[in-house]
Amino acid sequence: MRLNIDNKDRTSSIRISFTDQRLTAHGGLIVWSHFLHQKRFRADLRKFLPHQPTSPNAFDPTDVALGYVGGILCGADKLSRVAWLQSDPAVAEVLGVEAIASQSTLSRFFGVFTQGSCQVLSRLHPRAIYALPTRKEGYTLDLDSWALLHEDGHQQGVAVGYTRHGLKPCHRPLIAGLAEAKMVANYWLRSGNTACVNGAAGFLRQTIQEMPKHIRVALVRGDSGFGDARMQEEAEALGLEFIFVARLTQNVQTLCRHEEALWQPTEVAGLSVQEVGLDQPGRRLIVVRQKIADRPEAGGKSLFELSGYRFQALITNLPPTVAPLAVWRRYNGRADLENRIRELGEQFGIKRLCVDNFWGTEAMHHLAIAAYNLCVLLQRRLGQLEKCELNTLRWRLFSRAAIWSKSAGKPTLRLAVRGSPNRQWWQEILAKLTAPPNCNAVASLQA
Repeated sequence: MRLNIDNKDRTSSIRISFTDQRLTAHGGLIVWSHFLHQKRFRADLRKFLPHQPTSPNAFDPTDVALGYVGGILCGADKLSRVAWLQSDPAVAEVLGVEAIASQSTLSRFFGVFTQGSCQVLSRLHPRAIYALPTRKEGYTLDLDSWALLHEDGHQQGVAVGYTRHGLKPCHRPLIAGLAEAKMVANYWLRSGNTACVNGAAGFLRQTIQEMPKHIRVALVRGDSGFGDARMQEEAEALGLEFIFVARLTQNVQTLCRHEEALWQPTEVAGLSVQEVGLDQPGRRLIVVRQKIADRPEAGGKSLFELSGYRFQALITNLPPTVAPLAVWRRYNGRADLENRIRELGEQFGIKRLCVDNFWGTEAMHHLAIAAYNLCVLLQRRLGQLEKCELNTLRWRLFSRAAIWSKSAGKPTLRLAVRGSPNRQWWQEILAKLTAPPNCNAVASLQA
């Protein structure tokens, strides 16, 4: 068969035929599989999964989970799209699994999860964090909650709640991330009608208690959904310093209306602050005012009677030696957690990964987050100075066509890499991956 195409000068045709060669569009996943071997991830996964094979012919549960994770790295955001990888004749062997599971097998796999087994599975996250080095100044833990929309609304836990698009059926997860490492430390899925702060104190306690002993959290940050008294008390009970956004209650709005003499100008144009003493020892309330004309990008809220300004209030137990402006600057770094949420939702599929069983949905998300954390550690292993997103890893690394064969009885993967510079880059990647840690970094994955 021939199909016609147009080129610059004329119409030409290309012959279409078929081949039985074992070709894969995702040969670069061999880098991922070798890295999982180095991290002994299969052994960890086997300990944390609740499944027991029911017969000798049943899929190994770790193979089902590893195939699912591999599907996410290839771009799947639904179980049916993970199962579609069965049409790739070599991807299962590249991933080191018996086969990519079908949609029905994946659905049954996630259908057995319970609250208890999800709590066990969540230990994958501190297990990944264990690979991080100790920091003398400690790490910063950021907290957030957001709405995962599900318009069909029939899955367990999907309930009408407040979203940026109004009242919509959704889930409302909690997430904790280590800012300096850009890794996820904990995750809970919650019903869509849950208030932001509900369970947050227990979530914080669990996150800190399961942190590896050599990882010290020095500061906790959260938006106004986490700024209630119980969260502050829990943070202090855990020996943590904190910065939370305080709600603009009537008392705080009164502070916003103070005369000009009570506002302290700062070195930042258009930004002024005032600090107010609180009854609780060691607590500070810092009110920030930003002039929109000077700082149109300013965050915070506007007050009807004080047009032209946006206001934000921060409550903290940082010592008085930390100036109000420095407190505001330290809090602003929390916004980077939004990038983790966006990447998990859009590139690791969490926005659309959902099954009828609530705990099955949480398990899907835990495995997606485990894949995210491992991608971060893979880049650290390759010596990358700046973390890149999964889409970049797909285009540069994982989605590399290859031929799978057996040469002299040994499995062989021939990557389709043309040109000396490209092959040299791949050789550096492979050399770095197989060399002892702390060797020189390879060229940026974002090049």
